[in-house]
Formats: sequence, C-alpha cells, structure tokens
Amino acid sequence: MSSKKRVLIVDDELNIRRILQASFDKNGWVALTAESGHEALRLLEREHVDCVLTDVTMPGMSGYDLQKEISTIYPELPVVIMTAFGTIPQAIEAIRNGAFEFVTKPFDLDLVKKIIQNALDGVEPGQKKSSKVKKKVKSGDTARAFIAESPAMKEILEMVQQVADSRATVLVTGESGTGKEVVARLIHTYSDRKDNPFVAISCAALPETLLESELFGHEKGAFTGADQAKAGRFELADSGTFFLDEVGDIPMPIQIKLLRVLQEREFERLGSTKPTRVDVRLVTATNRDLQEAVDDGSFRLDLLYRLQVVEIMLPPLRERREDIVPLCEHFLAKYAAENNRKLASVGSEALALLEGYGWPGNVRELENTMERATVMAGPDEVELLPKHLPPKMRSAA
Repeated sequence: MSSKKRVLIVDDELNIRRILQASFDKNGWVALTAESGHEALRLLEREHVDCVLTDVTMPGMSGYDLQKEISTIYPELPVVIMTAFGTIPQAIEAIRNGAFEFVTKPFDLDLVKKIIQNALDGVEPGQKKSSKVKKKVKSGDTARAFIAESPAMKEILEMVQQVADSRATVLVTGESGTGKEVVARLIHTYSDRKDNPFVAISCAALPETLLESELFGHEKGAFTGADQAKAGRFELADSGTFFLDEVGDIPMPIQIKLLRVLQEREFERLGSTKPTRVDVRLVTATNRDLQEAVDDGSFRLDLLYRLQVVEIMLPPLRERREDIVPLCEHFLAKYAAENNRKLASVGSEALALLEGYGWPGNVRELENTMERATVMAGPDEVELLPKHLPPKMRSAA
C-alpha cells in the first residue's frame, strides 16, 4: 500500500472538490472524492482512508449525518467539517458528537491543510480505520482565521494576498487590539515562506540591552552573564518571516543596526566582528504615528522609508461594524468548545449590546468579552444573554 496519507473530500460542488484535490495532491496526500454522503460511505467500504473532509449542506445526506454514520461505523476515523458562519453552533455540536474539527467557508486552503495534518498526525500510513487517533479541537488554529465581512477588511485581505510572495517589507499600523499580528501571520501563510519559521517579538516588552541581544544574538562572554553563545531572533527567522511588533519603541542605537540588516541582509552578534547573513522577510507593526516620531527625533526617517515599502492600515472595530457579528460567532464557537458550554447562538438583546458598543479595545476586547461571556454562562444555557456580558457594556446601553 502507498505510504501517502489518503484524504476523502465529500462535497456536492465539483469546483470545490477539484480545488481541494489539487491542493492536497501538491501536499503529498492522495485525495479521493465523493459528491454525496452515500457515495462516501460506499467508497469507505472498499478504500482505506485516513481522514474525511466533508461539506455540511449536500442533497440527501448532510455532512452532519455522514459524520454520525462514520463515528458509528469507523469510530477512530477523523472527520473535519466544512461549514458557514451561520452553522458554527451545529459544527460545535458535531465536535461533541465525535468530529475532529470544523473549518469555516470561505476557507483558507493553508488552514484547511493544517487542520487535516493535525487530524493525520496520530495515524500511521496503512493503518486500518480502527487505528487510534487522538481527537481534539484545534481552536487556536481556527482563531487565526482572518474574518473580513466589511469592505475595508476585504480590501486589506486582497492587499495581503498581493504582497505576500514579494520580499517587500510591510508596516502594519492601527490601534492596539486591531489584529496587527493576525495580518502579519496571514502574510506569512500566503507567502512562499509559509513552511519556514514565523518569529515574533514585541519591541516594547524588553529593555534596550536585552532587546539588542534578543534581536541579533550574542557570543559567549559578550557581557556579564553571557556564559554561552546565543542565536538571535533574526537568525531563528532565517528563510522565514520576522514580525517586529511595536517597532516605534525601538531605541535609536538599535534602529541603526536594524537599518543595516534591511540594507545589507547581515549583522553582527553582540561581542562578534564576524557578519552573519540572513534571508528574512520583515513585517513590522506599530500603534504610534511614526512620522510624528521622526519629527520629534525619536525615529530615523531612513528607517521609516525602509519599513514603509508597503503600509497596511487596520481600521478600528468601530469603523468596520459588519465584522462584529461574525467575530462574535467565531469567538463564541471557540470558547464554548474550550469551556464545554452548550452556547449555540447570541440572543438578540445581547447582540444589540455587542453591536452598539464602541469597542475601544477593538478585536482583542471583543475576544476577551466573548471568552468571559461563555465562562459566565451556565453549562446548560444555549443562548448568550445580556447578563453574561460585562456590566460596563450593559450600563453603556
């Protein structure tokens, strides 16, 4: 039997089957297809399969019904559900009934492949359908999905896809909590570096002496306490993507070294005179106005030009309210699964509060709010209510 993993794609849309099949074949898997749940069950009787990826809405037998049948007949065969945002609560219920994970449509092919790989990790090629597979919800993977219902975010998604495969340095700007690191990771995911490291660091979180060592590394004896050589983040990100968050907080001496890396693609570790060459795609982010920082003398203009080859400006959540509802559904599904809650929807009164709130903390505040709400809900409650939301949100209304 072939050593390649075998994935069964079940979808009544021919184009979807073809796109997924071509993508999976490139990934080194054997992709089988079926256009209905009944055809999938017949195929499983005669073919070995390591994982099933099924759509929900199909004529005859739905994806949920197929998942239930597979869980009964082949209880250790992982099933991944493809669903739309409106049916996320049912997808969560499918996970409780034995599905491995769900992915929302329209889907990111790289995210789908990552989830499939997670499902396959416990399955050795050639094992029978009864082989042991650890089923778990990879909600962290789903949380990195880029939700873009508003025109502004759809435009940003198009820009990300356009610049991803270039070497251009990207500066992501926006208020705190708008999702700058999510955009940086998406650029990496869409790029040809996606299989190489993604390394991130917050420049505001470290003092100057430690930041320089973290970025560029040091040799043994470079300073007191340096009892062994250490590679910096630039070296760790070689051939991949390096994300510098809060780049506006970098001290002036380090700005000079950063400028050299961008110009020459090389640097020296602390305590060394030997240059180290790297191939790194740099993505930076800030919530500061860097032009103002240039004007007050705290940021180099030549460095700003280097960082600002492409600038992506993220609007605050209050200016893209079309994203509030899908974000709420997304985080409700995530945290309901993590906290073993039965919450399946957001009630109309709670939704009105969520849509009417100003969200000064942007998407990060919304995510924290939904996590708190799922924890505050009782284990048997199925609808999110105003009482589950923070008092400040209820009083603001």
